[in-house]
Order: sequence, then structure tokens, then C-alpha cells
Amino acid sequence: MSNVSIIIGREFNERVRKKSFIITTLLMPVLMLALMVAPALIMQFSGGDEKRIAVIDESGRIAPLLTDDDELRFETTDLPADAARKVLTDRFAILCIGGDILDNPSNVKLYVNGSSSLTVESNIEKQIEKIIEEEKLRSYDIENLQQILDDVKTSVTVQTFRNDKSQEEDSQAQSSLVAMGLGYILGFVLYMFLLIYGAMVMQSVIEEKNSRVLEVMVSSVRPFDLMLGKILGVASVAVVQILVWGILVVGVGGVVLPHLMPEEVMAGAQAMQQGIPDAAASVDMNPEVMQAVAAITDLGYVVKIFACLVLFLLGGYLLYSAMFAAVGSAVDNVQDAQQLQLPITIPVILALLMMLAVIKDPNSQLAFWFSLVPFTSPVVMMARIPYDIPMWEILLSLALLYATFIGMVWLAAKIYRVGIFMYGKKPTFKELAKWIRYKY
Repeated sequence: MSNVSIIIGREFNERVRKKSFIITTLLMPVLMLALMVAPALIMQFSGGDEKRIAVIDESGRIAPLLTDDDELRFETTDLPADAARKVLTDRFAILCIGGDILDNPSNVKLYVNGSSSLTVESNIEKQIEKIIEEEKLRSYDIENLQQILDDVKTSVTVQTFRNDKSQEEDSQAQSSLVAMGLGYILGFVLYMFLLIYGAMVMQSVIEEKNSRVLEVMVSSVRPFDLMLGKILGVASVAVVQILVWGILVVGVGGVVLPHLMPEEVMAGAQAMQQGIPDAAASVDMNPEVMQAVAAITDLGYVVKIFACLVLFLLGGYLLYSAMFAAVGSAVDNVQDAQQLQLPITIPVILALLMMLAVIKDPNSQLAFWFSLVPFTSPVVMMARIPYDIPMWEILLSLALLYATFIGMVWLAAKIYRVGIFMYGKKPTFKELAKWIRYKY
């Protein structure tokens, strides 16, 4: 164990002392936040130039009710369609509405002087649909129709509570939207870490093998201890990085965020944590947003999530890094490793795809079993945990994951102790199986 600890210390210090590690550790939370905010900002500022659309309305009932917005400007014209298409080439498009539009809603044609877009077509379709619906309602000659429609319009917000957890009235409401977003982020974080840090172990083994350093090292340390020390050393780097991120998130969520949020919002979030059902209504805020604030500022909830994240990240990394180390020892360069590492990366990609099924139904049989299979459980289970699944499922998944890691280390060590002395030839899967059967 003294040799293993020396190797662990060497691997840890080699990576932690790099400037790239420090910069990545501090900037990654900011980058992840930027990735979450970027789509909304892109959608907000990605509006195109103003598009002028000439409208030919044979019915005379649609064009006057079309409304301009930041992107589209409607201009009526008396020209016939054929003449407008030849003359008004400086317009973005010519919109022709048939005289029987109320009876034939498909009698709408858009002649575009260039490339069209889905947003433009959807905008026009929705406006015309709304106008036709209002015109048809007016034909019933109902007095105060608009007032009636405004009174009828209702927005329903369902507050979900876990009856199997607590049947008390003051239990905290659960947010599927918050769980979905958090589950997706956590699953994707596990996906990146498994591939990035697993490949880091493989790359390290290949470099040391090519430099013949391993031949010197195995004269004083067993190949199994060398592989185990390398795996645990890189694992300690990953755990430190996650812990730093956890401290930053907990600090922002529990200390900084309450001072940045308005007092009434924080009061509503605290009331929601205590199970007061009308907390969001008291501050006139969307319940989903309030539940998100309540979850982020709930220290116990955040600590539970990060504890599970560390356990599954460590277990998943140990499992996959053992396989990556075996592949690295069997080849001489990264190009030769691509074929051998394909069976390793397929389960990780499959787990990422399974997150979609988890988001759709976290309690489905497919989600349940894939969260127990050790090769997919780190990603899939982390996507399910925000949904507050039973603790026995989490513990069973962890037990299977770490038990599989022990068995995989035993198999990988057999390949590792042979592969580090093999040069000049890329082994086949049949040869790797033969190395596993060797007796020592």
C-alpha cells in the first residue's frame, strides 16, 4: 500500500498543480451557467432584420387585423397577385389571402423573394388562425363576446406533493420542471467526467509505456499496484474538482443568492420549503420559478445532491478508468486505442440517451433497470435522483456499481500486466481474452 500511495500522490500532484486544472476548476461553473443561459440569450437577440410583407387580401377581412411586430411588417396592396410578384421584388414576401378564407383556411399563399424561415411562416399562420377564429365567433352574434372570452380564460397551476413521503399538509411541493433540469445537468456532468477522466488515465498509460518508464517502475512495484495507484490518483483529482464546485454552488445558493434575491422572493422560497402551498401566489411569481429558488437555497437538498454526485462519479470513474487503463496498456498510440475503446464508450453514450427516457418517466421499468446496470447507472441514476426516488434504489445501485468495479479491476489487471510489455502490434479482442485467462 505504501507503493500505491506514492503513485497516487504523484498522479494527484502532477495534475492539480497545473494552471489548466486551477483555471478549469474555477471557470467550469461559470461556463456551465453560461451554457444554460446562452440559449435564452441567443433566442432573445437572434431576431432577424425587419421583413416587409405585401398583403393581398381578396376577402378584405384578414389584412386589417394583421399586427406588426419586431420582425414582420405587413403592408396591404391593391395590385393583383401576378403583378405584385413582378413589381414588389423589394419586399420580403407577398402574402395572398383568398376570398373564401373563412370557409377554406388553406387558401393562403406566401411568395418569398429569397429564403423563408419557420418562425416567419409560423407567425403568419398563427395570426391568420386567430383572426379566423374570432371572425367565426362574431358570426354567432353573442353580446359582450370578448369580455366573456376574457372571463373564461383560466390558467391552472398544479402543485405536486409526495403522498408516499408525507401525508402532512405542510409537506414541501415537488417541481418536475426543476427535477428535469437538474437531472439533465447532473447526468451530462457524469457523462463528461467518465469520458474525460477515463481517457486521461488511458493517455497517461500510453505515454509512460512509449517512454519505457513502466519497465523501470515494475521492477519495484507490482503492475496491479501501479494500475490501481494511477486510477485512484486521477480519481482524487476528479473528487477534488467536484468538491470545489460543490462548495461554490452551496456558497452561491446558500449565502450569496439570498442577498441578491428580493426579500419577498426569499420569504416565499422559505415558506415553500416549509410546505406553505400559496407561497408563490403571495409574491405574484410563477410557482415553478419559486420552487427552483426554494430548491437552490435549500442547503440540505443541495448537500444530498452533491453527496450522491461524488459517490456515483467516483464509482463510475473507477469502473471505466480500469477499462481505459487496460486499453492503454494494450496499445502503443491513441489511434490504435480507438477500436478497443469503442465497447467502453458505447454504454456511456447509451446512458446519455437513456436520460431522455428518465426525463419522460423517471419511474419507468426502462429507467429503473438502466439505473441499476453498473455500466449505465452513474449517468442514469444521477438523472433520476432529483425526482426523489426511494433511497434503497440509490444504495442498491451504488452497491452494484462498486462491486462491479472490484471485478473489473481484477480483469483489467490481467490485461494490464501483459499489455505494458507488448510493443509493435495492436492486439485483437481474442488476444485480450487470452491474456485474461493467463495464470500467474
